[in-house]
Amino acid sequence: MFRSQYADVPAVELPIHEAVLGRAAEFAELPALIDGVDGTTLTYEQLDRFHRRLAAAFAEAGVRKGDVLALHSPNTIAFPTAFYAATRAGASVTTVHPLATADEFAAQLRDSAARWIVTVSPFLETAHTAAEKVGGIREIFVCDSAPGHRSLIDMLATNAPEPQVDIDPAEDIAALPYSSGTTGIPKGVMLTHRSIATNLAQLQPLVAAEPGDRILAVLPFFHIYGLTALMNAPLRLGATVVVLPRFDLETFLAAIEKHRITALYVAPPIVLALAKHPAVEGYDLSSLKYIVSAAAPLDAGLATACSRRLGLPPIGQAYGMTELSPGTHVVPLNAQNPPPGTVGKLIAGTQMRILSLDDPDKDLGVGETGEIAIRGPQVMKGYLGRPEATDAMIDRDGWLHTGDVGRVDADGWLFVVDRVKELIKYKGFQVAPAELEALLLTHPKIADAAVIGSTDDHNEVPHAFVVRRPDTDHLSEGEVMMYVAERVAPYKRVRKVTFIEEVPRAASGKILRRQLRERS
Repeated sequence: MFRSQYADVPAVELPIHEAVLGRAAEFAELPALIDGVDGTTLTYEQLDRFHRRLAAAFAEAGVRKGDVLALHSPNTIAFPTAFYAATRAGASVTTVHPLATADEFAAQLRDSAARWIVTVSPFLETAHTAAEKVGGIREIFVCDSAPGHRSLIDMLATNAPEPQVDIDPAEDIAALPYSSGTTGIPKGVMLTHRSIATNLAQLQPLVAAEPGDRILAVLPFFHIYGLTALMNAPLRLGATVVVLPRFDLETFLAAIEKHRITALYVAPPIVLALAKHPAVEGYDLSSLKYIVSAAAPLDAGLATACSRRLGLPPIGQAYGMTELSPGTHVVPLNAQNPPPGTVGKLIAGTQMRILSLDDPDKDLGVGETGEIAIRGPQVMKGYLGRPEATDAMIDRDGWLHTGDVGRVDADGWLFVVDRVKELIKYKGFQVAPAELEALLLTHPKIADAAVIGSTDDHNEVPHAFVVRRPDTDHLSEGEVMMYVAERVAPYKRVRKVTFIEEVPRAASGKILRRQLRERS
C-alpha cells in the first residue's frame, strides 16, 4: 500500500457553500468573479449576499431538501451563485453539459429525478424539449432573461427569509455529475458535501491559491475538474476567477493579457495550442506563474515545449476522476525537478494500491505496472440508483478501482501508462463506447459496431468499427459520422470509421477492444 507523504487533514464537516464561502466576509471587496468578455465583476461580499438571496428565492419557489436541480449552463459568473444557492436551499445539483442534446439532457433529468432546471436563454429550447420528454419539471429558471421565465437576477429582489436547512455533510449529496466510470452509460455520481469539501482541503497544501491570484476559468464548471479547480478551490481562498464561456484561442490569450492571469488549469489540447500555435506570440502572457494540466494524459514532450515557450516552470499534472471528488494526485507547485510525465504524488489522507492485472488480489510494488486503486475521504458515496455498478467500482474494503494502469517510482511519483477501462477521453470529456455502439446499431444499414479511442494529434478520438448489413446499399464513412453527429453532443461525435467484416468478440460476447486497437 502506498500512503501520502503529507500530513492528514481532518474531514471537512461543512456544507459545500459554507466550506467555500465561509471566509467571504474576510475577502469582502476583493473581486471573486469577473466576466472575461464584458468585465462584469462580483465581489466576495456580493457573491455571498447574492447566493443567500437566491437560496431564499429558490426555497420560496418550492425547492426543498432532497430535491435535485439541473444546472445547464456554460461558464458564467452566475453559475457559482446558482450552484451555492441551490445547495444552501438543500438541493443536490446535477450539472449538465450545455451542448447536450435534448435526448441526452432528458436521460439525465429522468435518471437524477430532477425537478428544477436553471439554464440560459440560448439553450432554453433544448431545456424545454428535454423537460417535455420527461415530465415532472416544476420550473425552468434562466440566468439571464427570457419571456415567460423567472430570471435569477430578478429573483435576488425577494424578501423571503434565508432557508435554514439541516444538512448532513457526510450523507447529503451536494453534486451529482454524470460519469461513465470505467464502462457503460453515464451514471449519477453521488458526491457528498464532505467528500468535495474535504478534497479541497486535501489539495490545498500542494496547489493553494491566495488573494491576488487570478485564475482563468475556460474549462467548464459542469465538469468536476472545473467545478473543483476553477470554482470551489480559488473561491475558498480569496483568489479571483475570470470566467470565459468557451475556449476560443484568441479570446483566451486576450483574457490572459488583459486580466493579468497568474494561473491556468487546463486540459492537454490547450497545452498543445500554447506550445505550437503562432497566435501565442501576439500576446503578453508574462503574468502567468504556473500551468496545471489534467482531465487526460499529457505528453511529456509537449509539456516541456509549452513551458519553455512561455518561460514557465515545468507544467504540473494532476490526476483523479469524477468518482473521487475528483483529486488524488498532483505535482506540487514547489516541486523541484519532478520527473517528466508524472501525474503527481498522493495528496493528504489518500492511500493507493497498484493491483496486478493478472491477479487483482495481488499488490504490486515500486516500479511495477498494474491497476490503480484509491481509498480516502474523497471516494464517492456511490452511483445513484445503481448499487451493482457501485459494488463493481468500490470493493468491500473501500478501495475504488479506477480502471487506469500505472506505476509508482521510488520517490512516490505516479505515472499513468494505460487504461483497463473502455472510456474514451476526448479533450478531457468522457465518451462511453457503449453509448455510441448502441446508437450505431439503430442505423438500418449497420449490422454490428464497436467503438474505441484512437489517437489523433495528441487527442483520443472516438473510432467506430462498423459491420455493414449484407443486404444494404453502400454505406459510407461520412454517412456513419453524420448519423452520429445529428444525435449526440459535439464531443461525442465519431471522428474515424473503419469498415470490418466482423467485430471480434470473446465467447462471453464481450468486444475484444485490444484487437481493434492493434488495427487502428
